[in-house]
Amino acid sequence: MRIQFIKNIQFTKLLKVEGRLREFNFRKLGGQNEGMFTVDTVDDRGNRILFRMNKEDQSWKIMEQPLPHWIWENENRLHELLEEELRNV
Repeated sequence: MRIQFIKNIQFTKLLKVEGRLREFNFRKLGGQNEGMFTVDTVDDRGNRILFRMNKEDQSWKIMEQPLPHWIWENENRLHELLEEELRNV
């Protein structure tokens, strides 16, 4: 019997967006979704926003879905946060 361990990567980062500090929670998916992270944050009313980021051409991209503009405008910054954390793992 062979046992395989897959490291769970989960972290939280704060990012200043539109003059407000927002918390982004990242969780790496394993298995078939190896190159994918789920991300969650909250909007101004406290509603939870969930989305996925996929690695395409050496860059983390938000998967196409309806999201507030302030998330799309910060896609590059989210990419940088992911790469920074993965370098330190």
